[in-house]
Amino acid sequence: MTQPFATEWGVIGAGEIGGVLAHGLLKTGHPVFPIGRETDIATALAAKPDLDGLLVAVGEKDLDPVLEQIPSVWFNRLVLIQNELLPGDWRKHGIETPTVASIWFEKKPGKPVKPLVSSPVHGPKAEALVQAMQSLDIPAHRVDDADEMLEELAIKNVYILTTNIAGLETGGDVEHLWSNHQQLARDTAADVIRLQEAKVGRSLDHQRLIDGMVRGFDGDPQHQCMGRSAPQRMARALAQAGELGVDMPAIKAIADKHR
Repeated sequence: MTQPFATEWGVIGAGEIGGVLAHGLLKTGHPVFPIGRETDIATALAAKPDLDGLLVAVGEKDLDPVLEQIPSVWFNRLVLIQNELLPGDWRKHGIETPTVASIWFEKKPGKPVKPLVSSPVHGPKAEALVQAMQSLDIPAHRVDDADEMLEELAIKNVYILTTNIAGLETGGDVEHLWSNHQQLARDTAADVIRLQEAKVGRSLDHQRLIDGMVRGFDGDPQHQCMGRSAPQRMARALAQAGELGVDMPAIKAIADKHR
């Protein structure tokens, strides 16, 4: 008996991570409709009203301009995979139930995919995205509880911001950071956690976030701390802290040395 075609997905942003996920969707039988960054998104979506999922794979700084262009009829089909992602980032656009993923694999141009730990996914399109990653031997799992997923997003934010910002001071990889500059890493992470708490309006379990960050370190000890976007991440965190009235002394001290 012939199997029916799987549902088609749209993909906005076909960079390294978006390209990997599109490959996984194709491998699990989902046709993929690419939507270029310069395309009028609403017009493109109007031409494909039956898309089952809409993966937004643009960078953090481009997320707001993209979400502003997406009609509300698509909100429950959205899949968001950005770093520095928290519920307020989608709720301010009126989006209540997107699928969100905390991506724990690295993909550099010309290099194979490198998973660190399993990537958690939450929301109505979670199963399809999990299957897409697993088809490429990328560990992934579904998270059904919204509070658990909030913690997963916060863990990834603590990992990214701590390594990038502390890495401006230390250089090197995460093993070097944790083995030789652990107090700096802990102080930076404490600042980041306070920022996360202010952004979500509730307290978080600091030890669980630190433990999650360290699991990421253990998943790839040679992962370089400081990517190209580290200065922008630090500037963004300081700006958000200023708006929310959050004191971040460790990060401010690093910023004062690296302006």
